[in-house]
Amino acid sequence: MKVRTVDFRDPNAGRDFTDSFRETGFAVVSNHPVSARLITDTFAEWARFFADDSPEGKHRYTFDPVKQSGYFPFRSENAKNSAKKDLKEFFHFYPSRSELPRECKEFTPRLYSELSRMGLQLLKWVDENTPAAIRKNFSLPLDQMGENSAETLLRPIHYPPLQGSEEEGAVRAAAHEDINLITLLPAATAPGLQVLDLQGNWHDVPVDPGTIVVNSGDMLKLASGDYYPSTTHRVVNPSGSASREPRYSMPLFLHPFRDARLSAQHTAGSYLDQRLREIGLKK
Repeated sequence: MKVRTVDFRDPNAGRDFTDSFRETGFAVVSNHPVSARLITDTFAEWARFFADDSPEGKHRYTFDPVKQSGYFPFRSENAKNSAKKDLKEFFHFYPSRSELPRECKEFTPRLYSELSRMGLQLLKWVDENTPAAIRKNFSLPLDQMGENSAETLLRPIHYPPLQGSEEEGAVRAAAHEDINLITLLPAATAPGLQVLDLQGNWHDVPVDPGTIVVNSGDMLKLASGDYYPSTTHRVVNPSGSASREPRYSMPLFLHPFRDARLSAQHTAGSYLDQRLREIGLKK
């Protein structure tokens, strides 16, 4: 499986990025506009947050099931059709409806803004390079679907060190596809992300601090009539000394606004609600 690395500033970046999405549902973007120092500083904010297990720490921000924002404790989520909960804890940040922890207010809003702006440019590239026969099915240009969407989500994730007593078959993130249009993933703090090719083989995604991994989600697949795949991926458990180390990641899930029409059957809002029920985050 060949996931392309695309130079964000190359004159052919839009075409190369879209071709990679069409072929694999993934692309690795280098030379991008998001500050590397900002990513590092934001990771540090969230490492401090997840480390505070006191009554006045992270549990003060336990999630609101209606707003779907806040802190989701360890083993809150399972992949669709998986009975086992993932070995992770995470926080949902939506600027319009989330209270950020005090230790995460300096850098996190800026990272959300920079990743969102980059994501809208990537959606514009996809829209411009999609064949007209497919593009006519889009209810709006893709970047307009995502512009100022209250549903776009930054999700800092902490995968704690393994204890050796985990439930058999439980993994850091079971095989799944993302719900949204596209996901932007600054390089995580450790390896573990794998993607599945069309022949059923798993491939490691390199951890390069200078890149952002981008993948297409189920909403883009739905809106394009399956023209763009939504590639299955997972985060595997490490072994040896690496199993005693934490892993942090910070995907930005770029969503359309809720009333955006994805298909004859679904708006973005109705599809999101259905999927949240399937993964155990909404009743």
